[in-house]
Amino acid sequence: MAVHAHPDDESSKGAATMARYVAEGADVMVVTCTGGEAGDVLNPAMDRPEVHEHMDEIRREEMATAAKVLGVQHRWLGFVDSGLPEGDPLPPLPEGCFARVPLEEPTEALVRVMREFRPHVVITYDENGGYPHPDHIRTHEVSMAAFDAAADPDRFPDAGEPWQASKVYYVHGFSRARITAFHEALLEAGQESPWAEWLERWDPDKPDIMERVTTQVPCSEHFEQRDDALRAHATQIDPTSRWFAVPLETQRRLWPTEEYELARSLVDSTVPEDDLFAGVREKVNP
Repeated sequence: MAVHAHPDDESSKGAATMARYVAEGADVMVVTCTGGEAGDVLNPAMDRPEVHEHMDEIRREEMATAAKVLGVQHRWLGFVDSGLPEGDPLPPLPEGCFARVPLEEPTEALVRVMREFRPHVVITYDENGGYPHPDHIRTHEVSMAAFDAAADPDRFPDAGEPWQASKVYYVHGFSRARITAFHEALLEAGQESPWAEWLERWDPDKPDIMERVTTQVPCSEHFEQRDDALRAHATQIDPTSRWFAVPLETQRRLWPTEEYELARSLVDSTVPEDDLFAGVREKVNP
């Protein structure tokens, strides 16, 4: 089970991993905490009045298409996008949004889905949300709370039979090492790199997220599915953007994995790992 904040997060964070495990016969579910209602149209080709007027409906259609591409099951948790506050000082978040409702409410909602789906492995964001969007941080809080609560018969007794997942991972996206590898490959091929500005702005004192990674999952055979799922979110993803600048063959050669940090484990597993189900397979199929 992968728990995400908004539609499109599932396609930009761990999508190839999910597609790999689906292909291997695993049941995979994406839970999307909010509807992405506060998202802007980030693809110029979709920046039209009729798109803005029907944003909620379109984002749901995009999510359905992405889920089909990846072969995953999907659930909406049903909370309202908090938006990304901007300004100095930052304005307050809207009343009733996901990041402001009491933690118990989304925790119970996620516990219900966990007890029904009964995942062995849960994927979510780290304590910083991957990046400091209030909904991403709240997704971390809700995921970790639900991991414990789902197994406790005294918590939310009306939310289904208790279930104990075995492992929780934080999904980690682009690291500096990965961006640098792609940047240098494009330059060596005589092409312009869209990552130059990112690398110039990178704080040299900021540690690379790779220092936290415990698990690298080989999934390069499913990069095309990942990209197709990402393109399905047409309001959010410009198909001519830097996300698609590096040829798939180059990506497969230089960086054929997706990265995770093992945050909690109730099974024996030795890091570094190359499989999210390490230790779980032995427990489920002794």
